Amino acid sequence: MASHSSATARESPHVTKTSRTNNIVNVLKQRAQAVLNDKSIDAQSRAIIRHALETNDPWLARLVRRADAGERIVETFDFSQTPETNEDDSSRAKIEALAEIICRAGDESPAALLVLMSTIENATHPKAIANTAKHFAFTRCGELNLFGMVDAQIAIVESELLAGNTLMS
Repeated sequence: MASHSSATARESPHVTKTSRTNNIVNVLKQRAQAVLNDKSIDAQSRAIIRHALETNDPWLARLVRRADAGERIVETFDFSQTPETNEDDSSRAKIEALAEIICRAGDESPAALLVLMSTIENATHPKAIANTAKHFAFTRCGELNLFGMVDAQIAIVESELLAGNTLMS
């Protein structure tokens, strides 16, 4: 069988496009990293860009461009359309009530947890509801158990301090 040496191997178009896309993404990530290292950019804007970089947010290029232009990114967002703020008050009250029941650690806690899980599972914006519940639960459980946590820490510190020393009677 004869071979044709005049034929040249062609790169398929998708390979070129993929490598070009990878190059663009890499350059974007480098620009985002430069913004994160630039202390002249406000901390809130850098935090938003850091989150966008970590989550491969499709808005990363726009955010980096705005930061490079000196805009405060936080001021450019319209937070009135976020799911958490559109959440009706009765739903928020329900989540807080369920978290309160769970934090009390009574007989109703398992049932409240089941209802909360079902609410999150069936929600249009489950992350927003889960974050609301998490925030409230951490805050409330911390309030309810503040002295319990302090007492536990004091007991640990006391046992460590007195481990090598014996009390004289």
